[in-house]
Amino acid sequence: MQSPFLVRVCHTLLTMSREIIIDPVTRVEGHGRVTLLLDEKNHIQEARLHIVEFRGFERFVQGRPYWEAPVLVQRLCGICPVSHHLCAAKAVDEIVGMRDETIPQTARLMRRLMHYGQVLQSHALHFFYLAAPDLLLGIDSEVELRNVVGLAQAHPELAKKGILLRKFGQEIIRATAGKRIHGISAVPGGIHKNLTPEERDYFQDGKEVPSINEVIAWCEETLAFYVDYHLRHRSWVDEFLVQPMPSLSLVGRDGELELYHGPLRCTSAVGYRILDDVDYHDYLEFYGEEVKPWTYLKFPFIRSLGFPEGSVRVGPLARLNTCDFIATPRAQRALEDFRSVNGRFPQQTLNAHWARLIEMLHCAEKIQQLLADPQLQGAELKKTGEFAGEGIGFLEAPRGTLVHHYQAVPSGEITRCNLIVSTTHNNLAMNEAVRRVSDRIFSYPRSKQGDPLLNAIEVAIRAYDPCLSCATHALGKMPLAVQVMREGELVAEYRRGEGGDLGDPVS
Repeated sequence: MQSPFLVRVCHTLLTMSREIIIDPVTRVEGHGRVTLLLDEKNHIQEARLHIVEFRGFERFVQGRPYWEAPVLVQRLCGICPVSHHLCAAKAVDEIVGMRDETIPQTARLMRRLMHYGQVLQSHALHFFYLAAPDLLLGIDSEVELRNVVGLAQAHPELAKKGILLRKFGQEIIRATAGKRIHGISAVPGGIHKNLTPEERDYFQDGKEVPSINEVIAWCEETLAFYVDYHLRHRSWVDEFLVQPMPSLSLVGRDGELELYHGPLRCTSAVGYRILDDVDYHDYLEFYGEEVKPWTYLKFPFIRSLGFPEGSVRVGPLARLNTCDFIATPRAQRALEDFRSVNGRFPQQTLNAHWARLIEMLHCAEKIQQLLADPQLQGAELKKTGEFAGEGIGFLEAPRGTLVHHYQAVPSGEITRCNLIVSTTHNNLAMNEAVRRVSDRIFSYPRSKQGDPLLNAIEVAIRAYDPCLSCATHALGKMPLAVQVMREGELVAEYRRGEGGDLGDPVS
């Protein structure tokens, strides 16, 4: 038992603290920690989201044959490997003299079907497993229940449909990529296989997996459920975190929502076009990258705006801000409802959850359209041209804009690789989200700074659905430590208590 004197000393030291660490951040895909730097009055000076893994893919793919890239680089992640698989494939298409517009139509449609299945299952995973426990159970609910198991107990039918929606998306990936995780089908200039009539019927008849018609209906039901929640809690959702910043994504040629291929658009917080549908092959003219010594994650920014003003938001909310419309009817109606409530360019961070569910519905509609296309059974799968030696692929991954850039020599070896992943684009946005939420929390009296308030920091991060690596903390009571540092020395440490509060200091 701590002595009253020791507790008073630690509380006194807390008022002099310069650094607070939250490690690990829970219910995100990967491992990270948060460091909060405070001034003498305990106001947040800086918030840092550290990505603590070093992956090294840009280096160790050098020397490997370029045709291995689509299979090799997807080992970056076990959550969104399809995004890396396809983005790398788009880049190596160009190395062999092809582009998305020139590869065989069957290959193009198969890749798109795979991609929509990936976005569908990833959005289902994030909403039902990672975000919904906070939204539907409450940010201050008991920590033992604030997970997918607690969600299943409180909303069993919703949770069941969430699991089946994810399964459907994974089955689409299996049928198009060869495996549910780390597929093998995309190759330079095309794809290994088409979709057989039997595989097509598998997704339409509803015998072994939900039919695509059921999937669309469930996406609409989930969206309606969330919209009702949003409207009943609108003041909290709107006021939790507002972050005015530019939005970046690919768009279609006519400005529609586009997840696979198109020009690059960037809009300001009020809708001004910073990048007006530019060719993404010129990205090095538009992009700069800042490096910080405390994280392995880089900070991309738009050169014309400089750093940090040119840092952008990517992902579902950004895509709804940049696009003019959605080319599937149900999702378009949902977009109109979204904008009627939130405005044309909403900057409230938690609106990302609504946007994510609209995209999930859009993907289901696109899958329905593609399954009805007989060209999925086409025989021409691959085509190559003259060796070009360089390729750039852009793709809208579930979490936002993804970049793969390779150079290779005629003998096949990769000589240069540059990867900018979605979470990297959102790096500054997440750090700023942590800073703003933390500044509110640590202005509260110490007696009110329990687990629910610290969880608010994680809620801000989770809105971006960061994919830090291929692991996720989703279940049970997770460890959380807050360390108080002064001039580089540990002066007090707090750990999450049984009741959710940080409890007494342990040192």
